[in-house]
Amino acid sequence: MTAVGARLVVAAADTIRTHADELTTLDRAIGDGDHGINLRRGFDAVAEQTEELAALPLGGALEKAGVTLVMKVGGASGPLYGSLLIAMGKSLGDGPVSVATIAAALSDGVEKVKARGRSDAGAKTMLDVLVPVRECLAANLDRPVPDILTTIQEVADTSLEATRDMVATKGRASFLGPRSRGHLDPGARSSTLLIRAVCAVVGESA
Repeated sequence: MTAVGARLVVAAADTIRTHADELTTLDRAIGDGDHGINLRRGFDAVAEQTEELAALPLGGALEKAGVTLVMKVGGASGPLYGSLLIAMGKSLGDGPVSVATIAAALSDGVEKVKARGRSDAGAKTMLDVLVPVRECLAANLDRPVPDILTTIQEVADTSLEATRDMVATKGRASFLGPRSRGHLDPGARSSTLLIRAVCAVVGESA
């Protein structure tokens, strides 16, 4: 993994630390109230491996980071984010990294999250951000990288806000039924934060 990859790890961990209380507050409204706490623990553990991850190709680094999240993060978010990164890492392998290969890897990762969570977009979960971002990236492969990054962030923000009016049909929030409407989904919020962190680092290097 390059120096850019190491900065990605640090940026992801920093953004989760910064927003951990917000994520926990969102999760208290419709979930177990531990989303921010759990993610902070997991991403802190990943950040502790920055040097080790930096010595690996991007695919291997993503796989290793994903395994760490599965092992360190409680609740559903660890297995889901871990599955996303592991699948992306396997897709990338040791091959060249390009916008196209990242798009393919993200697609594989999103499919793994769908399978692991037995869910899809529309259920008021992280997939309500990940699926539109995946589709956006796939549709904009030929555009300049700065334009792609801007568009992805706009799509993530819009998709996150759309979860406010959704009724949850998966996860702990589904127990609330119609009462889950009116709240942002914490998983969609953390996904948006991480997407923005990644875009910021890639944008600085583009």
